[in-house]
Amino acid sequence: MYSIAALKVGTAIQIDGEPYVVLTFMHSKQARGGGVAKTTIKNLITGAVIPKTFQGSEKIEPAEVGFKKAQYLYNDDNEYHFMFGDTFEQFSFTKEELGDDIYYLLDGTDVSIQVYDDKPINVQVPPKVELKVVETEPGVRGDTASGGSKPAKLETGKTVQVPLFINIGDTLRINTQTGEYVERAK
Repeated sequence: MYSIAALKVGTAIQIDGEPYVVLTFMHSKQARGGGVAKTTIKNLITGAVIPKTFQGSEKIEPAEVGFKKAQYLYNDDNEYHFMFGDTFEQFSFTKEELGDDIYYLLDGTDVSIQVYDDKPINVQVPPKVELKVVETEPGVRGDTASGGSKPAKLETGKTVQVPLFINIGDTLRINTQTGEYVERAK
């Protein structure tokens, strides 16, 4: 059990049997009263973000949240299928649960899966992925990396702004946190 003094940003806690992570934390103490911790917490299963105030004497239960390596296999309509490498257990997430992360998944992509009670609850894609350009206007001789940009459609369907010298067939490194072009892959 945690006391409010042990809480900090990033701490995984359990409330009413559900895992949460602390997003913001502010400890305050009134003159004669006990301390309180004002937090914003995110439900790791539903994604809901809520404010929560903990009283000084309140005991907070830690959540056993961890990560396991897995591989993205394929998708069919609305389901995206993954497999744990150690047990070969397969599981899936819906398109809505994954959000924009679907644009960074190619067959065979290695990912980290957040697990709670040995159940997959979230996918963490690599910080950078390499994707091929399938559609963009042709580059013109003399275009430089510093002069302007144009849209390019990638093999997963995502469209990003790229320098003018990028052509169809080029492999690009994309930052999955910002969704932006980083560099042309070698």
